[in-house]
Amino acid sequence: MKYLNDINAYAATHTVEELLHYVADLFPGAACLSSSLGQEDQVLTDMIARSQVPVRIFTLDTGRLFYETYELLDKTQARYKTPIEVYYPDALEVEDLVRTKGINGFYDSVENRKSCCAIRKVHPLTRALEGARAWITGIRADQSANRGLMEVAEWDTDKQLYKLNPLLHWSLDEVNHYIHTYHVPYNSLHDKGFISIGCAPCTRAIEPGEDPRAGRWWWESSHKECGLHGIK
Repeated sequence: MKYLNDINAYAATHTVEELLHYVADLFPGAACLSSSLGQEDQVLTDMIARSQVPVRIFTLDTGRLFYETYELLDKTQARYKTPIEVYYPDALEVEDLVRTKGINGFYDSVENRKSCCAIRKVHPLTRALEGARAWITGIRADQSANRGLMEVAEWDTDKQLYKLNPLLHWSLDEVNHYIHTYHVPYNSLHDKGFISIGCAPCTRAIEPGEDPRAGRWWWESSHKECGLHGIK
């Protein structure tokens, strides 16, 4: 945790690109970006590729993603010539989940849904972060009340690494402005009312004025989190 104050102080006076370089230099070969291929992650991927920041990029394929998400992954790799590592859930865990809960059992209870998220997302994330010292995310403060309490740099006690949220104080308008300025590839579902995009069965478009995460696990009244970021 000794670098926490230094990173936050640096972030307060430097650009996001400069912060990415700073973190990569601070943790050589041990800094990574977890990308869900959302707008924020695409911005960070563009910055990393254009500025040649030595940061590993990975994504999680749950097996239930939209076709448009897979299409975007292909376009992103072709555009930046940057390898994006893909991590999958353990097949035996998925088989057991479907056998005991049903193929769409996540609709039946919050407990079932969180079990599905754990197997398809949280467990692969744990493998993807092995050996990492700095975990970079695309979290923004205005995405939810819980995320608004976060810092740009935090210490993740569970994973025992630094967690960096370089776009924490960006607005969605700033994200979209960057995307259009630099012609960053993005998920075509964003143009159809999908703001936060996850698995296909668990995501819907939102109506004007709805909370940005209202389309995630839309049948629930929970905090709309999957556990990836330690938020329950």
